[in-house]
Amino acid sequence: MRNRVDEFVANPKRALFVLATPVTIAMFVQTMYNIVDTAFVGRLGAEAIAALTFAFPLFFILISLNSGIGVGINSIISRRLGAKNKEEAEIAAAHGLVMTTAFAGVIFVIGLLTMRPLFSLFGATPQVQELSLSYMWIILGGIFFMFPSFAMNSIFAAQGNTRTPMVVQSSALILNAVLDPVFIYVLGYGVRGAAIATVIALAFSLALYIYLIQTKSYLKIRLRSLKFSFALCREICRVGAPASLMMLTLSIYVMFLNRYMAHFGTDYVASFGLATRLESFVALPIFALSISLLTLVGMFYGAKKYDILKSLCWYGIRLGIILTSLVGIAFYVFPTPLLKIFTQDRILLIIGKAYIRIDVFTFPLMSISMTISRILQGMGYGLPGLIINLVRIFIVAVPAAYVFVFVLGYGFLSVAWAMVLGGVTASLMAFWWLGLKFRALSGAS
Repeated sequence: MRNRVDEFVANPKRALFVLATPVTIAMFVQTMYNIVDTAFVGRLGAEAIAALTFAFPLFFILISLNSGIGVGINSIISRRLGAKNKEEAEIAAAHGLVMTTAFAGVIFVIGLLTMRPLFSLFGATPQVQELSLSYMWIILGGIFFMFPSFAMNSIFAAQGNTRTPMVVQSSALILNAVLDPVFIYVLGYGVRGAAIATVIALAFSLALYIYLIQTKSYLKIRLRSLKFSFALCREICRVGAPASLMMLTLSIYVMFLNRYMAHFGTDYVASFGLATRLESFVALPIFALSISLLTLVGMFYGAKKYDILKSLCWYGIRLGIILTSLVGIAFYVFPTPLLKIFTQDRILLIIGKAYIRIDVFTFPLMSISMTISRILQGMGYGLPGLIINLVRIFIVAVPAAYVFVFVLGYGFLSVAWAMVLGGVTASLMAFWWLGLKFRALSGAS
């Protein structure tokens, strides 16, 4: 329990791996919540898989809305710690925890009012829609465990402790994996059973975080002595709100793609859902890398170590491109064995294989835009990442996919090519923006 800024400055590349390795494991665990649900539910048939495919974007919306506050918390705490101001970092942590808990209540009410109308827009058949709703109603109730847990995760990460979140999330996943077959098969709840198991696991993770933040945290959170600061909340939101919207656009993106795939039939929606689950494995090292860069950039920025900051950022970007390219090659060569984790359906395997072999070209492009967005957030700039993603999704990829499918009459693979086109545009824009901010740092040093 100490401020690790000086340790990280001494060896920044080692610090990147020290932070990223536990985050990779934690992100793997977090991704496995949905993977485990899909693996068990997949045995119930294509409609059950399609139901989770339609539900996943809404589940991701919940994560997106809350993770933005987490990014804001991480950015402000790491910058305060870089400036050796522990008291201000603790105040920021307390504000972030209160904000995310209040936010859960607001989202819960909105979710109750909008869940069914949203699913009506997705293009699901009535039976699939009811299965999706049965899953999401339960998940919605779990946000009161999910949101504070995410905030505590960010508080630990911002102080350079990524091992504790890894332990918490791993423990919760094990519980989820044990409970899934019990609720899905033994008790006969089906798709709803997967949601029940997930919510119980989230409640367990919150309880464990509450204990560990009192015993393992360098920063101490004292809510009873908290004095509300509107300026501090605004600073958290200045970085966090664009980050939430950035993640939210990804959820909306998947909704559009689901709708386009529904044009071809339920099997195509299910296959797209399976490919998306596999793609989440690619995102694991990139999420870990980008979150670690967010923490380190915030610390180095607060300590005014600009040369170290820039060198580490370029190193992290190169590393991300290499990792995603290697994973992309593996996915291109072995798509069918990977898809068989979820299903043995021959039709789904054929469709999914064809889709994945185009989707892999987006992997290094995703790494570039995601990593640079987090770097800029660590410096306190939340807006660039949002704009980069808005251009990628709503200016390029979604309109291109619509034209390919509904105007030109191309097949389902044209959706994947539209994603590649959006990724190229976003990557070029991200490099331009990062260069702009780095030139400003050179003038300040």
